Amino acid sequence: MRILMFGRGVIATLYGRVLHAAGHDVEFFVRPGRAAEYGPFVHLDWIDGRRKPVGRRVRESFRTPFRETLSPNDGFDLVIVSVGHHHLAEAAALIAPFIGRATVLVLGNIWQEPIDAVAPLPADQVVFGFPQAGGGFGADGVLSGGMLPSIVIGTTGPEPTRREREVFAAFRQAGLGVRRETDMRGWLWLHFIADAGMFAEALRRGSLAKMAGDRRAFRDAFLTTRELLPVLDARGVDLGRHRNALLPYRLPRLVAAVSGWATALVPIAGRSLEAHTDPRAPEALAVIRDTLAEAERLGIAAPRLARRS
Repeated sequence: MRILMFGRGVIATLYGRVLHAAGHDVEFFVRPGRAAEYGPFVHLDWIDGRRKPVGRRVRESFRTPFRETLSPNDGFDLVIVSVGHHHLAEAAALIAPFIGRATVLVLGNIWQEPIDAVAPLPADQVVFGFPQAGGGFGADGVLSGGMLPSIVIGTTGPEPTRREREVFAAFRQAGLGVRRETDMRGWLWLHFIADAGMFAEALRRGSLAKMAGDRRAFRDAFLTTRELLPVLDARGVDLGRHRNALLPYRLPRLVAAVSGWATALVPIAGRSLEAHTDPRAPEALAVIRDTLAEAERLGIAAPRLARRS
């Protein structure tokens, strides 16, 4: 399969790496001039969750084939876009004229109606998912991160569409499990307010990195998210379909204790948090801002989030 990764961020690099290793033809689209800036190799120090029991540390260099131009005749089968939600409209508009018949997999936070968020991409060519990986680039340019053994992919009906099945197959070839989410819209929005709670607490504590192993910080983040659940209800999300995902907000103290222990002792969880040292990163501030704006629009009080922002 010919796969184009949009950009060379953390998610694009990690998934591009494993898809390439599985035999797919992977290229990275970057803005003009960025290829020379990045250089031909990316250096990784990451935890591979596909290795049991808790992942294996991998230190390697990966040649990233770049392209700085696009054409409708490029012949890609799959385009993977993972950008901050505040950059998604720009990314969709940029690639829309060039995708041909490719499937576009959108991985990441979305707060609008999903199809509206990626206009003008053709709705029948878009699949929505969410990465189960994270990390960051250090001052030395090394990507420090981790990847869980599965990825979340949304499906639009009782049976996956042809495009959804092709996406499943690509990631399974790379040794990753695929967790199907039949209410991807609701799942994305729930994840968005969960991020709002975490990012707001990171502002208070100094960073996400400083929250690792801190049960009280996780409890407070979960309590902030809990007050935002009425926002999802007002937007028409069937919260009953996400009972398991709601557990941290129903039992914040119990789940916070487990989460604090996990981030301190599980390498993948710790790696993801350790890379986030800037509490005022643009995506974090945009998530908090847009969540507060929607709560205000709906007339729903969100005092914890407002105080922490």
